[in-house]
Amino acid sequence: MHANDNVAIVVNDGGLKPGAVFADGLALLEAVPQGHKVALAAIGAGEPVVRYNVTIGFAARDIAAGCWISEANLRMPEALELSGLPIATRAAPVLEPLEGFTFEGYRNADGSVGTRNILAITTTVQCVSGVVDFAVKRIKDELLPLYPNVDDVVGLEHSYGCGVAIEAPNADVPIRTLRNISQNPNFGGQAMVVSLGCEKLQPARLFPKGTIPILNGREPATVCLQDAGHVGFMSMIDSIVRTADEQLKVLNARRRETCPASDLVVGVQCGGSDAFSGVTANPAVGYATDLLVRAGASVMFSEVTEVRDGIDQLTARASNPEVAAAMIREMEWYDAYLKRGGVDRSANTTPGNKAGGLSNIVEKAMGSIVKSGSSAITGVLSPGEKLKQKGLIYAATPASDFVCGTLQLAAGMNIHVFTTGRGTPYGLAAVPVIKVATRDDLARRWHDLMDVNAGRIASGEATIEDVGWELFRLMLDVASGRKTWAEHWKLHNALTLFNPAPVT
Repeated sequence: MHANDNVAIVVNDGGLKPGAVFADGLALLEAVPQGHKVALAAIGAGEPVVRYNVTIGFAARDIAAGCWISEANLRMPEALELSGLPIATRAAPVLEPLEGFTFEGYRNADGSVGTRNILAITTTVQCVSGVVDFAVKRIKDELLPLYPNVDDVVGLEHSYGCGVAIEAPNADVPIRTLRNISQNPNFGGQAMVVSLGCEKLQPARLFPKGTIPILNGREPATVCLQDAGHVGFMSMIDSIVRTADEQLKVLNARRRETCPASDLVVGVQCGGSDAFSGVTANPAVGYATDLLVRAGASVMFSEVTEVRDGIDQLTARASNPEVAAAMIREMEWYDAYLKRGGVDRSANTTPGNKAGGLSNIVEKAMGSIVKSGSSAITGVLSPGEKLKQKGLIYAATPASDFVCGTLQLAAGMNIHVFTTGRGTPYGLAAVPVIKVATRDDLARRWHDLMDVNAGRIASGEATIEDVGWELFRLMLDVASGRKTWAEHWKLHNALTLFNPAPVT
């Protein structure tokens, strides 16, 4: 990955056997699986192992040239200190504005733009989820066919709302997350709420008066299951269906219109990562990120533990000292959060990551950061906050795929790009998810789940720039209504709220 590296990864499907000889004459002394590291030169015990021109660890023993470097013979370095970091020292490359690119979207009264036209039914407590699920199925069967301009009906179900310390420090995180998800651009400014009645998270607390814009001029339409007027289960369902019918009439009147690419709000994320993530898919996403920023759009990258070991790179790219300070603040908060739980950043790396060649979180972080491209970082969001600016934004979220996706929804993304090397059928009901495979083998095997094959970069069939442009153009098409594979199969994961406050 860099001229200073003393390791490289094996690209070949199935890995390589002992005796394999590379073009420069290096011979393998032992078998090395695909994606795993081979020493390019002898590395003595205690000496740095360098990939991406970064020390990803130290040799736990002497390692001869041509040997496999695995987690077992690599000692992870200490985390970078959060003091003395470079602050706004790296000037972003000067790139020409990218003009003339458009998509067909749904413009909202607040100026945001949806890529889909969806009725969202917000819930205030997990207790009502079963009822809402039953009602949503009926609405889709009976009502949705009557409103052809509405794409879907989605129940925003979650596990919050009661049995929680709702006044505790950080209890505002899940509450603002739910409030802001309900205002996602793909929901058209409509808000429909189903509550139980006795929960701690009352509708008035979720939506204080005047906090959410409603296209029809009303406060959020609310159905309370404990209302005395509900006699029997079906009366609850009938009430939800009647309320949904009114909301659907408003949404059905909306039409797509030509919008500039600057109206895109893109969340980028990786999951089921492998050693190819930082070689193929993530660099291609980074190139597309730069294209989006040049076009005036908003792009969010996230996953605190998966960028923590590159914090010096991020603070150097901050557009000003205030942005750098905000990133450091989020890292400090998360360090303390992990410490309270009795773990550190190393708990992030999964068995699948390691099987795919990622030995530790430092190596994983170096491959994750490149999704952010090369532009200056112009803003920082805390978990659950709503995006209010353009450019490249660091949205601080846990690295869990589902928690990160939920928080990016709350921030206001209207399209999602998700890279994977091991493979995951991840999807979101509220926004289209473009899936990018890091390897040819995964793209072949999961041909009807992956939207883009970035493995072509490793095999030499395409460049990072080629796949970056392909992604950019695909985002415009998907934003205009083209379905992704996840949408085709109707695959989506449940919302997973980040709640750092105690559960009572």
